[in-house]
Amino acid sequence: MSAVAEIGLDDIRRAAEAGAGIIRRTPVLSSRSLSERCGGTIALKAENLQRTGSFKLRGALAKIAALGDGCANGVVAASAGNHAQGVAYAARARGVACEVFMPIGAPIAKAEAAAALGAKVLLTGGSIEECLAAAYARAAEGFAFIHPFDDPDVVAGQGSLGLELLDELPELARIVVPVGGGGLSSGIAIAVKSQRPEVEVIGVEVETCAPYVASRAAGEAVGVEPTLATIADGIAVKRPGELTYPLIERWLDGMVAVGEDEVAEAMVWLMERAKLVVEGAGAVGVAALLGGQVAPAEAGTTAVILSGGNVDAGLLAQVARRHESQAGRRLVVLTKVPDRPGALGRLLTVVGETGANLVDVEHVREGMDLHVRETAVQLVLETRGNDHAQDVLATLGGAGYDARVLR
Repeated sequence: MSAVAEIGLDDIRRAAEAGAGIIRRTPVLSSRSLSERCGGTIALKAENLQRTGSFKLRGALAKIAALGDGCANGVVAASAGNHAQGVAYAARARGVACEVFMPIGAPIAKAEAAAALGAKVLLTGGSIEECLAAAYARAAEGFAFIHPFDDPDVVAGQGSLGLELLDELPELARIVVPVGGGGLSSGIAIAVKSQRPEVEVIGVEVETCAPYVASRAAGEAVGVEPTLATIADGIAVKRPGELTYPLIERWLDGMVAVGEDEVAEAMVWLMERAKLVVEGAGAVGVAALLGGQVAPAEAGTTAVILSGGNVDAGLLAQVARRHESQAGRRLVVLTKVPDRPGALGRLLTVVGETGANLVDVEHVREGMDLHVRETAVQLVLETRGNDHAQDVLATLGGAGYDARVLR
């Protein structure tokens, strides 16, 4: 039997039963603003509100249940964060020892969360591939290995989310789902299309690391080597899975990729409009709708999977500041003033008359072409939007200040 045929609806239903009492049925939220902007009827499946902050708990519980006595010595996993937390939570719930190997550069919050759930966290190497090698070596010593996606039981567990969608959205017509290793997207597609084959499932990757998009273009499974870090680190998988690649080729109707800037804007949109904290990997579906890579279904409901909410507060703040700057609500200005008493006060008086709020001010005396009697001043201002920001700049120019906007 081929790998494509090994996972069926009955497997997914059993996996759902394995998670009963622990898995939280996450809410489906209507989104009027997203529907109006993109057209169609759009709903958000808030899996970012799942226990541990992502869908990964579903697959971990299904795998531990399938292992039975095979995990008596404990379980081991390799992960950049979300899978580690899911396995740690599932192991604690089932009374099983747990070790997770994470890259040295893994988000601190995710490593601390896995440790707080009782896992022994081992920071190993600089990539998930090195962590996988270490985890396999540990498994050879008697631990049961839980793969983050390339495992039939894990895929079946993730597919339980698809069963919920069918229960909650009777008019379901299209699903937009993040794709990393492919376990979530293929599991959902099997669960839904086995019962409603007319429902479309569209996968979304991030352009920085999009092996499934590349594989479809090449006609075979190919790997990618990202040259930049991605804001969607939770789906930064370099090569399609041996199991999940044929599943995705069979069950998914399409695959697209979105840019880093689009992901950042989707994260901010979800914070501002839906009041949801969603990590970059979880926001790519919304990014695809806002960016036009995916259109909502012409009839029926389009469901967007928000697959995780585990994002460092520092990154979230950076994304928010960037958005405020692009929207014109945060203006960073560099100008020059005479280096003598009262010059800064006069500049700030002009700024105050514009109605902008001064957030920060800093003298810059090095690294610039300045006269010996000049100093540069950097201002961080809050404005009411792009029109107000332009008024502020015009007022500064009219007062004799050569103001340069910094991004």
